[in-house]
Amino acid sequence: MERRTVYQISFIFKPGTYDEDFHALNRAIDAVAAATPGFLGTDSWVSPDGAMRNATYYWSDLAHLRDFAQSAVHKQAKGQYGRWYDGYRIVVARITNSYGDGRIEHLTDPSGDALAPST
Repeated sequence: MERRTVYQISFIFKPGTYDEDFHALNRAIDAVAAATPGFLGTDSWVSPDGAMRNATYYWSDLAHLRDFAQSAVHKQAKGQYGRWYDGYRIVVARITNSYGDGRIEHLTDPSGDALAPST
């Protein structure tokens, strides 16, 4: 079975103080991402102490990921990060493999074992 490439963008950040502008812009970013072709979905986590968070977005290809990154709403958010975050890091990764025991579905492997290691 052919392996599918997936791109992962992890937005790792220290939360600051959020206001209504933040929440409105955050909803708009999620809507733009979901409407962009090639968008596969998101994951998120919070560190046990709540000090760090991660919003991970998955894309089928870099061209559509770039379309999202160049959107007006994304550029607006990037220009205001200092208002709401106490620091951030973006990690861009190309996922070449994803597998498990089959009991947890994940965006990186929607067709079952397509990305399972060869034996």
